[in-house]
Amino acid sequence: MTKRKKRKPSHNKISNLTNTILSILKKERNQTFNYKQIAAKLGVNDASSRNQIIKKLQQLKAKQEIEEVDRGKFKAIINTEYHTGVLDMAARGSGYIISDDFDEDIYIASNNINKALDGDEVEFYAYKRRKRGKIEGEITNIVKRAKSEYVGVIQIHKNYAFVIPDGNKMYTDIFVPINKINKAEEGDKVLVTLEDWPEKADSPNGKVLKVLGKPGEHNTEIHSILAEYGLPYEFPHNVENYANTLDTSITKEEISKRRDMRNDLTFTIDPKDAKDFDDALSFKVLGDNLFEIGIHIADVSHYLQENTILDDEAYERATSVYLVDRVVPMLPEILSNGACSLRPHEEKYTFSAVFKMNDKAEIKDQWFGRTVTYSDARFAYEEAQRIIETKTNVIPKEVSLTGKSYKADQLVTDAILKLDKLAKIMRRQRMSSGAISFDKVEVKFNLDEAANPIGVFFKTSKDANKLIEEFMLLANKKVAEFIGKQNPKKTFVYRVHDEPDDSKLASLQNVVGRFGYKLNFKDRKSVSSSLNNLLKEVVGKKEQNLVDTLAIRTMSKAEYTTHNIGHYGLAFNHYTHFTSPIRRYPDVMVHRLLQHYLDGGKSANEELYEERCNHSSNMENLATKAERDSIKYMQIRFMEDHKNEEFVGVISGVTDWGIYVEIIQNKCEGMVSVRDMKDDHYQFDEDHYALIGKNTKTMYQLGDEVVVKVKNTDLVKKHLDFTLIGKYETN
Repeated sequence: MTKRKKRKPSHNKISNLTNTILSILKKERNQTFNYKQIAAKLGVNDASSRNQIIKKLQQLKAKQEIEEVDRGKFKAIINTEYHTGVLDMAARGSGYIISDDFDEDIYIASNNINKALDGDEVEFYAYKRRKRGKIEGEITNIVKRAKSEYVGVIQIHKNYAFVIPDGNKMYTDIFVPINKINKAEEGDKVLVTLEDWPEKADSPNGKVLKVLGKPGEHNTEIHSILAEYGLPYEFPHNVENYANTLDTSITKEEISKRRDMRNDLTFTIDPKDAKDFDDALSFKVLGDNLFEIGIHIADVSHYLQENTILDDEAYERATSVYLVDRVVPMLPEILSNGACSLRPHEEKYTFSAVFKMNDKAEIKDQWFGRTVTYSDARFAYEEAQRIIETKTNVIPKEVSLTGKSYKADQLVTDAILKLDKLAKIMRRQRMSSGAISFDKVEVKFNLDEAANPIGVFFKTSKDANKLIEEFMLLANKKVAEFIGKQNPKKTFVYRVHDEPDDSKLASLQNVVGRFGYKLNFKDRKSVSSSLNNLLKEVVGKKEQNLVDTLAIRTMSKAEYTTHNIGHYGLAFNHYTHFTSPIRRYPDVMVHRLLQHYLDGGKSANEELYEERCNHSSNMENLATKAERDSIKYMQIRFMEDHKNEEFVGVISGVTDWGIYVEIIQNKCEGMVSVRDMKDDHYQFDEDHYALIGKNTKTMYQLGDEVVVKVKNTDLVKKHLDFTLIGKYETN
């Protein structure tokens, strides 16, 4: 019997052709495409494929899903309203878009991300999900990439390499041709830049910019954190050289142009490990219960002249970055720790806000301008706190006071006690006006000489801290009022803070209600009052850090802008940043504008300053993320040495893939994977913020206390995994 020959198929059918053509036309909906251009996009050129495309184009035209604009040229018919927003990627390849067009965040499934990356500004359309009625979206275009540089570990093959990015928000690796690995070796931590992302490629193409070192090594990881956010860790040589040639001497000619306050009692109060002192207080008794109080700020703008390479570098940085083991300063050391640091027993150029105040903290007179001052003493917060608590002269020997014509040590004691009294009055007034008191506990580390964490401690704000805070707030507020109330209106840099979003407040109530707390949303003042009560009630309780964190997340982000809307959190109608020009560029702008207006200058260019404000806000946001990452990294290093210990923690988050636990003792947070909870099959209950066992009905709920042990520490991914021992039983 003759063997029948198998017929070869006449063509290969192009899969999912309808959606592919529609996707191409919708993505570039302002352009027309013919069948040849679509074939090129698909990477096909055989006759069979071209015929399929021609046939499909005619079918889509008949269905009125596309239109033939010109002979053989097609365009998508758009019946959908498009929106723009910013993509926030989740850990599993899906994400959410934050858009001004919607009250809620729009969920984007992983198959609808369409090559957008975390933080990208994107165009999308939204639709209601059939099952649950929730709004979902599909990304149709990338308006602007958030970043082009990523940090990751390189894996080298014979003719190519891949970089596996750090962090869980980057869902794809990056393909690097072998001639673009920049001498990297297998397993190195590198900085890579994206070059392009071909239409049909799963991964973007990139090239290695810099080799950062071996993963897990301390300096490699710290430099990686900075590189991830595009933050520098050293100054260019030409900027350092320029700064080192500045004349930092105090001259008679310059003193003659300033108010001379060198004879007024002046001192600084800062953290004991501070290296730069950008603010000082002066105090003088005027009689009749009247006091002259000067808030003196380093006059950075005297040295930082516009249109210089030094100013360009400071503007680009926009802020100092405070990592766990180091500070990356905005200004070179000769300024930040030298000429602009109000060190004891040194004359310095300052920019000052000077107030005459009575015993009730009422301001009777105010003056703003350039000064020259002399710091008589430097106090650590702990030393000033001792004076406040004992109300006696307990100035330690290491705080040396210069010889003035009075008994200096007693006068300093009296000054600190009087300033403390006035600060407490001002704080009470702020709180009664609706200010919110966020005294969140700060996690700090004791480090050895090799920057290894050997202990964790918590920094809390006491009276001495609040004394300085209130007078800095006063200067910031009064400078903003002085310019903001002028007529005609003048361009100025404000620090603004919008009211909290109603939906976020409702979510906060949902969570804190589980702990028995209630918020009052009747009006603005009742919201502030109930938030303050909540923050006061949780102090010292297991859920304090969780509630503090959630309450802060409920708030809008403070930002810099020329459009003043007031500061909700501080309950101020006018507010700016005037008091830290060594570490914040907006304060430098404020000093320049203030002096310009004091000299009778016209209103500055609003568009230019708004652009500078946006840049400063963005850089502040990146610096904050880097600071958080460095804390997380150090917490994981700390926990590496405690793998055999059991810890009591609070469940700080619940998801369908596991629970997050924050250890009470040291605030380190890690995750227990639901896959590792072997005693039952646990399901996520969204309404109760809980994982519930299918058989035993055991519930692990937000806020529950549990016992955990370290399972795994990943310094590269900055991830901490716990093993769940069980619920914490109190006797």
